[in-house]
Amino acid sequence: MQKTKFIFGTTLFALAISLIGCNTAKKETNSGGLSESSSQTSSSSSSSSSSETQHNDFNGEKVSIHYQRADMDYSAWALWLWEPLENSGREYMFSETDDFGGVCTVALETWQKLRLDNAKGLGFIVKTKGSWSEKDVDFDRFIDFSQTTVDNDKCRNIYLLSGDPTIHYEYDESLSVFGKITSAEFTTSNQITIKASSNMVSYVVKEGDNVLGNKELSTPAKTDVFTLDGSIDFNKEYTVTATFEDEKVDTKSVLFIALYKSDDFAAAFNYDGELGAIYSPGSTTFKVWSPISKEIKLRLYNNGTPKSVDSAKGDDTYEEINMVKGEKGVWSADVNGDLEGKYYTFVVTNYKYKEVEVVDSYAKSCGVNGLRGMVVDFSKTNPTGWESVEPKPYDRKELTVYETHVADVTSSKSWNGPAELAKTYAGMYEKNTTYTYGGVTVKTGFDHIKELGVNAVQILPIFDQANDEVDVKFNWGYNPLNYNSLEGCYSSNPYDGYVRIREFKELVKAYNEANINIIMDVVYNHMNNVGGTAFDTLMPGYYFRYNDKNQLSNGSGCGNDTASEMYMYRKFMIDSAKFWAKEYKLGGFRFDLMGLHDVTTMNQLTAACKTINPHIVIFGEPWDLDTPLPDSEKATQKNGYKYEGYGQFNDQMRDALIKGGLNEKTAKGWADAESSSNANDAANIVAGIKGFTGTMIKDPDKTTNYVTCHDNYTLYDRFFVAGISNLKKVLNMSMLANSIVFTSQGTSFMLAGEEFARTKDQDENSYQSSYLINELDYSRLTNSTYSRLYENYKKLIKLKQDVDGLHLDAEHANLMSVETNSSYNIITYEIQDTATNRIYKIVHASASVKEATANFSGYTLYLNTLNNDISLSSSTPLAACQTIIAYK
Repeated sequence: MQKTKFIFGTTLFALAISLIGCNTAKKETNSGGLSESSSQTSSSSSSSSSSETQHNDFNGEKVSIHYQRADMDYSAWALWLWEPLENSGREYMFSETDDFGGVCTVALETWQKLRLDNAKGLGFIVKTKGSWSEKDVDFDRFIDFSQTTVDNDKCRNIYLLSGDPTIHYEYDESLSVFGKITSAEFTTSNQITIKASSNMVSYVVKEGDNVLGNKELSTPAKTDVFTLDGSIDFNKEYTVTATFEDEKVDTKSVLFIALYKSDDFAAAFNYDGELGAIYSPGSTTFKVWSPISKEIKLRLYNNGTPKSVDSAKGDDTYEEINMVKGEKGVWSADVNGDLEGKYYTFVVTNYKYKEVEVVDSYAKSCGVNGLRGMVVDFSKTNPTGWESVEPKPYDRKELTVYETHVADVTSSKSWNGPAELAKTYAGMYEKNTTYTYGGVTVKTGFDHIKELGVNAVQILPIFDQANDEVDVKFNWGYNPLNYNSLEGCYSSNPYDGYVRIREFKELVKAYNEANINIIMDVVYNHMNNVGGTAFDTLMPGYYFRYNDKNQLSNGSGCGNDTASEMYMYRKFMIDSAKFWAKEYKLGGFRFDLMGLHDVTTMNQLTAACKTINPHIVIFGEPWDLDTPLPDSEKATQKNGYKYEGYGQFNDQMRDALIKGGLNEKTAKGWADAESSSNANDAANIVAGIKGFTGTMIKDPDKTTNYVTCHDNYTLYDRFFVAGISNLKKVLNMSMLANSIVFTSQGTSFMLAGEEFARTKDQDENSYQSSYLINELDYSRLTNSTYSRLYENYKKLIKLKQDVDGLHLDAEHANLMSVETNSSYNIITYEIQDTATNRIYKIVHASASVKEATANFSGYTLYLNTLNNDISLSSSTPLAACQTIIAYK
């Protein structure tokens, strides 16, 4: 998942999290200092490989950020600053004060890639000094330097008020946190709680222009409660105007965020209809849900590229149309004519935002960098033969899932395909690529995956991300920007929203013809940022979870958690998943940090997707994370009995085999502990072989067995880090671990490249490392040591797919006899193939086996993972880290 994304064990819930791949500011800190360096990353960048430094000449200019708090104490607060085109941030102190408040001044030349012509010129967060325990405003903000002026001291000034998200580019005397209403909210259907920064002496409450009450306070106070004679009318606007002791007057709109979950709000605004750009050749209807907005305008562009991204290719001219608010808080605009290929945005005004331009959250494609949505005629996107493409109706228990990243498949020189297709959708389905070394030729890329024999490929996030699609850098992709649009950096032309669609459909078609389903990694649990998203702009406080301090919750470790339990976000998740499943004919979804979602949403989403593809496979990360959702409602492992039609990763088996996830680097499991085998580890492996997740989930249809994924170390690296220095042992241990995965009930899952002992140079979490670190290096296959490993994987994958004795349901899996010896270092069981009437006997010997035998009398060898000469008998010798599979 997200900036640092560990795989969470089910008992490790209280964490100092920074989840990999997410793209919010990393919550690691330094001790302070005006410009003390730190290696943390901002929410706007997830790249790693740096391009050539561009040295800007700012002529000695600097920026001063002025910050005012009601307590006037700036010693505990600091700024986190970063440039959006780079991946490093620093903490800066408010090192001085003036009549306004705290001041932080930094030379612009500090940032070598800073662009003064970009609306996102410099990112900042006001936070607690030396920690991330609090943020003043709960989302990233960016300085638009085009709105600043340079004073006589070559300084550009901006002004911030505590608790106010607005960036003020000019100073005037009205800018003050004093004499202000800090909040006015309906806390019940007929009570308004008013809070202020200083003592109020009186206030007036209005419903529209109608005065509901004029209250004089007998004792001036910062807080008061006003009670309506009746109940709230959600279609009316309520305001409070307060007078303070110093005779200042302030007016604030009354919010009803606290009532979003009420039955009254649901009755008034829960909407079940279609949203987004609803296209037909004769007209397009645009619909967006925003009950609280005062005005929404539709902007239509002929070009998807803003000039700020590319002055030559860009065009900022647009046609603007006023949208009309209708029932259920839905704004709409009908535009006649064929708008196919046009781009669009919404301009939103409400109590929190004034004329803020956002991309429609339902936009189904985008221009470059995801800054403008696109009106798509999907009939023009289908490749030849698309009508015959259908996801293969695999039983989820016969799936062998191969997890990879679009770029990893083709980024290595050993891929040897056309250079212009490297790291792209098109490269991922390019045929007939090979690599030759020392007279040995091996298949690479698409042909390698086909030869391996897997029947499902899970691709790391391919929805539109908060990336620079022009100056492309490596990124896992756990930084969502536009959920329903494909990411453009993998297309041959990111400027044209059609190209990414056509090329990805060609990818799905090519893999479908090879009998391989595509599984999409989805990240609905958090966004790259909250501020500036359509979700927060259209409905502040609705789509994200908040803690008891009214701060964004952070179970994701990425600065925010989406609120799947809210009706309209639940609807969005379901609508989005159905769109992807139907339009792109996907075979399944892998849910990032699924435990942050509620079970009801996951059940409904799965049921909706099964109406499109009855065999669709859905599974996710069920880790129990700290988010304000009742434990009984979370889609976590302990609630697995509530899952309806979907499953989860079995970290119990993984940790028993290799001590992955959050375990110490030196910790060893059943597959690499050479001294002895642990009874608890053996028990969890036995459970996993039956398709059970420890004692929590006893259903192979709900279990995905694995030992490695994109998170954490590769198997090869994991064992070296654990202190195993002998290459032969490392390879044997790796093979043993995945031999158990592929001879277990449930879905079998592997990280791409494990079939040739992939290494990332012991980079534990490579979300932001180079293409070189993350590439699939096919040259390893020309080495006989690794090619033997590869042949073993092919046989295991074929066995898993072909033998129905590895596809048992819960009832029959529970009847399996899986035996361990008294030392818990040998596991033995049999499976039956009803198609051939073969009985397969499988014996796994742990790393601690010294001298042992197994009875294979009358059996024919199918696989010996050590590839040594053995003769099957009633006393077949077993060696450490060996799997023998034979049949009769």
